[in-house]
Amino acid sequence: MLNFSDLLPYSHLLLQGLWVTVVLTLYATLGGVAIGTACAAGRHYGGKALRGVIGGYVELIRNTPFIVQLFFIFFGLPAIGIKLTAWEAGLLAMLINLGAYSTEIIRAGLAATPKAQVEAARVLGLNPRQVFFRVVLIPAFEKIYPALTSQCIIVMLGSAVVSQISVMDLTYAANLIQSRNFRSFEAYLVVAAIYLLFAILMRQVFEWIGRRVFRHRRKAS
Repeated sequence: MLNFSDLLPYSHLLLQGLWVTVVLTLYATLGGVAIGTACAAGRHYGGKALRGVIGGYVELIRNTPFIVQLFFIFFGLPAIGIKLTAWEAGLLAMLINLGAYSTEIIRAGLAATPKAQVEAARVLGLNPRQVFFRVVLIPAFEKIYPALTSQCIIVMLGSAVVSQISVMDLTYAANLIQSRNFRSFEAYLVVAAIYLLFAILMRQVFEWIGRRVFRHRRKAS
């Protein structure tokens, strides 16, 4: 028989785990999108060598499991003298993963910018930096914003894997709770509900940000 009251003494573990998941997601989203933007620009405008390096990075990450990437960073890198804490390894894996996926999403947005629009901006006297940020990058983000936000949410959900290297996130808390009170069904059901609510909240926040940012841009235009 289900008994969720047995989880109450461990509510602080769930809150701590949720906080770790939130912080990891925030840092990974900001950093991953920044990496993706830089790599997308490099792959779209860079030379052949740079495009090849970025393309190799993207293909490597997109065609290998996230848990393998995580284990390589946490267990493999110490073999060459690079030692990271579990939290640092988890964050780095999420950054690298989101960076690769967002590279292709953002590059698609950059490629969708009409050349005539870029040429018109140059004729008006805008320098290359102004052309990139005002005429290319911002409209590109508007086009790919839904896909990019969905990828950020997927990375948040995938962060549950970092519990495998003892990062004390939400899934780690569920594992710990069920090992103490043997209420596996209740523990994982509650954690699944928390992930669901968090994903819905993230989507609502992203939509709110998108409405404010792109609404102002459309008014300005």
